[in-house]
Amino acid sequence: MNLSDFDFNLPSSLIAQFPCEPRDNSRLLDLTENNIFDRKFRELPDLLKSNDLIIANNTKVIPTRINGRIKSKKIEITLHKKYNNNSWFCFVKPFKKVDLGDQIKFLGLQAIVRKKLKNGEILLQFNINEETLISFLEKNGEMPLPPYIKRKNLNIQSDYKDYQTIFASKEGAVAAPTAGLHFTDDIKLLLKNKKIDFDYITLHVGAGTFLPVRTDNILKHKMHKEWGEVNQSVVNKIIKCKSNGGRVICIGTTTLRILEAAAINNKGKIGTFAGYTDIFIYPGFKFLIADMLLTNFHLPKSTLLMLICAFSGIKKIKKAYNHAIQQKYRFFSYGDCCLLKKQ
Repeated sequence: MNLSDFDFNLPSSLIAQFPCEPRDNSRLLDLTENNIFDRKFRELPDLLKSNDLIIANNTKVIPTRINGRIKSKKIEITLHKKYNNNSWFCFVKPFKKVDLGDQIKFLGLQAIVRKKLKNGEILLQFNINEETLISFLEKNGEMPLPPYIKRKNLNIQSDYKDYQTIFASKEGAVAAPTAGLHFTDDIKLLLKNKKIDFDYITLHVGAGTFLPVRTDNILKHKMHKEWGEVNQSVVNKIIKCKSNGGRVICIGTTTLRILEAAAINNKGKIGTFAGYTDIFIYPGFKFLIADMLLTNFHLPKSTLLMLICAFSGIKKIKKAYNHAIQQKYRFFSYGDCCLLKKQ
């Protein structure tokens, strides 16, 4: 299976630079039937049944982008994965200006470059512990918006709210689980009034989610690892939902990935899980838990596009994406969404 099988041409004008206002006024491409239907996200409650179960990701994005200096040189750092209590793997710009052993000074703290890796990545050891560092980032850090958001002002105050779901409660992500960005308290109330149950997993989305696939043969691609958790409450609700003939609706690919990883880890049945996963889902994958998936529109040649092709079929997804482009749907993190059914 080749990388070119998952390519498509996307006009740059369709890459959303700001979220829809209000959130639930975004568009929803409904692919749950044989035909394609153009809807609004706020119609979601009408598309679900009373015995369905919605599972969302409750990870919270940390504002991990900070600016510092190596002597007179300006440096931009984005923390993306914890190594230990005071060390993090980071992406740095400009990479060429950073050397092993360099001391980087920030506003009120400093760090030493312990490793210089590939693709703009370094390992930084800070002079404070994790708790103090997180507190510093919350006060001084910028939201690590995706690289395809290229507007002039990248760090406006509204992003601190816009790039966070209403479910966010567990700090640890450096990218938002963007399918959850469409939800509002009003939509959640409508779903609960329809007796559609809710629960939450945690998957701390890493910056690796934006890394391109670099191999023509996708089977040779190595996925990044992300930490996630599926607790007993979620397990119990999934078992109850399935036994009552309900459907498990995953809000976002992160939710789907951790649930399927938990099932694989438990010999094909849903079970609790806490740890790192590098699950790679591509066409031919046998889904064990997810019945439906709400997800945004994904980048060409991305592992997330491969995942939805596995879930709903390559032909159906290509047809849907062509329709979305023709109808000028908004793509990627701040864009519109689609509702998929397992093929």
